[in-house]
Amino acid sequence: MPRAKRSIQGEYNVDGHKLVWRLHREQQLSTEDGWRGVCIHVLNSKGVHKELHLEYPTVGTERVGATRVEPVRRTILPERVEAHIREAMAAGWDPESRGKPLIYFCDELPE
Repeated sequence: MPRAKRSIQGEYNVDGHKLVWRLHREQQLSTEDGWRGVCIHVLNSKGVHKELHLEYPTVGTERVGATRVEPVRRTILPERVEAHIREAMAAGWDPESRGKPLIYFCDELPE
């Protein structure tokens, strides 16, 4: 039986923008891409604007029984998520703009 997704979220004010972030996806095994890391969605709380998807690298897995593999759940620190939001903004994400979501690949985990 799969484990329930954690409910992790927070609010962050940066440069006058009130942003809300939440855990979108736990680390999972995909048939197309193999293991995919944790994903966090960042939204502007003022309405429909361009979203940010923070994609994190995968971490180790542990065997449960003979065939089942479970990903190791890491602690997500709000300070690290906020630092990654600032990095994405420096890389060109504007929370007031419109359009398709920006997918920003982080080099380090949010722990």
